Amino acid sequence: MIEHHVSSRPRAHAGTTVISGPAARLRPGRDVRLWRRHRPGGHADRRAVRTAVLLVTLLTTGAYLPSPLYPDYQRLFGYDDLVMTLLFATFALVSCPALLLFGPAADLVGSRPMLRLSVLLGAAGSCCFLVADGPAWLFAGRVCQALALGAVTGAAQAVITRYQYPSGRFAGPILATLAFAVGTAAGPAASGVLAQYAPGPLVTPYLLHLVLLGWTYVQLNRTVPEAGAAVGARRWRPVRPHIPPGIRTIFFVAGLNGFLAWAVVGLYLALVPALLERALNSDDPALAGGVLAAVLVWSLPAQIVGARRAPRTTQLLGVGGLTASLLLLAATEAASLHATLASALLAGVGHGLAFSGAVRAVDAGIPAGHHAGTGAALYLLFYLGSGTPAIAVGLMTTWMPLTAAVAALSWAGVALGALALLATLPRPQRKVAEDAGAMDAAGQSWRRESIGAEPGW
Repeated sequence: MIEHHVSSRPRAHAGTTVISGPAARLRPGRDVRLWRRHRPGGHADRRAVRTAVLLVTLLTTGAYLPSPLYPDYQRLFGYDDLVMTLLFATFALVSCPALLLFGPAADLVGSRPMLRLSVLLGAAGSCCFLVADGPAWLFAGRVCQALALGAVTGAAQAVITRYQYPSGRFAGPILATLAFAVGTAAGPAASGVLAQYAPGPLVTPYLLHLVLLGWTYVQLNRTVPEAGAAVGARRWRPVRPHIPPGIRTIFFVAGLNGFLAWAVVGLYLALVPALLERALNSDDPALAGGVLAAVLVWSLPAQIVGARRAPRTTQLLGVGGLTASLLLLAATEAASLHATLASALLAGVGHGLAFSGAVRAVDAGIPAGHHAGTGAALYLLFYLGSGTPAIAVGLMTTWMPLTAAVAALSWAGVALGALALLATLPRPQRKVAEDAGAMDAAGQSWRRESIGAEPGW
């Protein structure tokens, strides 16, 4: 009678994946498609990843739709250069606390509710621009767009990390950085073309964005599974930026390079439309959007190619390109279209290499259980970099012309680029070995202490 108490379920050998739930009842021989859909990394998981990446791209696109349209808003509402640059600064100033506030919320309530909230906030931002009859509506729209990106960043990263393709270690970081870059390029390009060639230049881009957000909301409910709170997530609290001692040198170098990369992009996004209008006497939003998109269009292949090289080499090449771009922009003050386009190309390639290299360098060294705090600190630098040029130039234009302010800020960026190059260069082998030993010892200590720590993003 003892045999009746023995379980008939076969035991899994070491290294064997045990499939539970609906997939456990499927027979791969007959139900191959269903089995592939429910297995880890299967079709359903890939659909969730694609939806998360698409949502990040769309919300980033919405955040940069107004970029080539600000000269039109300025003529329509009659505000000065300071207000225009503060509109860009608002996005960065709201994005930073939003990233810290919304980041851990996905662990508490699940990723899908936070993704839904990000869609609603992004739609609210587009609606503010649709009904805008003064600068106040523009500021409200920027706040909603910043909150949307803050809400989607942590939740989408959690989905990508949970369901990322098992074929590559860097699938998650590359997908996330590419999604942000694609959205940043698509926003100004789409709004510039639509404003120039479609009816309703200040209406059509946002209507199209609302339609795409509605479609993505439906896909979100279909493809991203409902997940409960993460294990150990008892209460909501903001993410505290934290840099583990063992990777502080790597972090500060990567943070400096990433800050410079997004500062150069922020300089172009905030000021190139106005510079082109004044230097070239052109109010063509398609031209402004094309120049802005060129920065990020060249960033995409640079990120993909840079992933095949060591992070330090990638960052060195990227910072070199960024410094050359700023040098060309400072020398010409955007008075030449050809020089501005060449500068944008260099900025795009430099951004892709420096940004992806910085993210990969930090990601490779973060100890287990410290991804949330370290990631928050790194992305804070990125967001601050994107908003700092707008704030600086906005203040400088109160006592000097816009072109002179851009030239002065570009020369300051050249100096910062030279400092970043020196910081990124390899150090003596003895110092590197000491840092590596400290990182290894710290990592072992953190692994012992991080049992039950909240998951990172």
